[in-house]
Amino acid sequence: MNDLPVISVTELVTAFKEVVETALPPCIVEGEVSNCRKSPTGHWYLTLKDEQSEISATIWRSAAQRLRFEPKDGMKVLATGSLQVYATKGTCQFNIAKLMLQGVGELEMAFRQLRDKLAAEGLFEASRKRAIPKIPRRIALVTSPSGAAVRDMIQVITRRWPPANIVIVPVRVQGEGAAEEIARALKNVHRIPDVDVVITGRGGGSLEDLWCFNTEVVARAIAACKLPVISAVGHEIDVSIADLVADRRALTPSEAGEFVVPSASDLRDTLRHTADRLKSALQNRAERIRLRLAAIESRGVFQRPASLVEQRRQDCDMLCERAARAMRLMVERRKQAIGAVAASLQALSPLQVLARGYSLTQKPNGQVIRTTDQVHVGDLMVTRLHSGVINAIVESVEPSDAGHAG
Repeated sequence: MNDLPVISVTELVTAFKEVVETALPPCIVEGEVSNCRKSPTGHWYLTLKDEQSEISATIWRSAAQRLRFEPKDGMKVLATGSLQVYATKGTCQFNIAKLMLQGVGELEMAFRQLRDKLAAEGLFEASRKRAIPKIPRRIALVTSPSGAAVRDMIQVITRRWPPANIVIVPVRVQGEGAAEEIARALKNVHRIPDVDVVITGRGGGSLEDLWCFNTEVVARAIAACKLPVISAVGHEIDVSIADLVADRRALTPSEAGEFVVPSASDLRDTLRHTADRLKSALQNRAERIRLRLAAIESRGVFQRPASLVEQRRQDCDMLCERAARAMRLMVERRKQAIGAVAASLQALSPLQVLARGYSLTQKPNGQVIRTTDQVHVGDLMVTRLHSGVINAIVESVEPSDAGHAG
């Protein structure tokens, strides 16, 4: 045993690395994704597993940028790559250069993921859709200047609305960098003078051909565009992310041309019909007014205007007579009321008591004498009778008790 060589850990791991990395050439591994996470630097770390085994795997940022979709736990995938030993820890991992889905296509999965993500953010909500101008001042076509789609749109727009003002914003609509060009054009299109609506799109093609309209950068550029956007991508059966985000979707570029401007002939017919209806309404109104004037003119007050004055004069006479009768009746009622009050006062008057044989004795100052205590011998008294006054001088005072005693 002492004949065995002594090596360092680094030498051991290095030997392990050389054996592993040279023993198995690059291959495709079939498995299920688990423990998937993305690092802040853009790398993906995950585990590939089957029913019996599992291995750590890495997708470096350069490879991750080429992915159409984001890896998720539970996905069945075919991972193309090679084994690599991480010498620092002496562990083995599988470096993935390309990742393909099993069952669902790569592009289809990318479409679904982006659709669900943007839907959760509310970018497809009808409430955020803007209205398309009825008669736009200027129309911007963000598309390829050499494609059939731009010719179709121009032809339809100018046929329907000959005075249409169109500006073409040239971009690539297919291939590497196309999505970024479209996004930049949508970001700056509002700077073009008088443009108030945008059409972006292209003709039909495969899902790969149309893919730039299924990217997040284009979707967010449409949502952030300061002008209303019509999406016209592919044919009727093609539904893109751009269609879902746009303010209005056209099934084809030609249909977009029909949406964006009115038909001049239809507008003329509408104006003609409106003018006819307005003319008929004015004629009917004029006839109704004429009949009303005729009816007013036939009234007696216009035929015999003096009769109105005579009627009002007669009304005044009647009112004067009614007022005079009311005044007389009021005076009579007041007289009766005053008489009743006078009779009541007369019944309560002290003079009526004097008429029955009684008299009223007072001092010269008018104070009524009620008891003998109020007078003394020699005082002057005034006695009022029913028919006159007696002035007397008191010669003696006899209290009532004394009188009874005498």
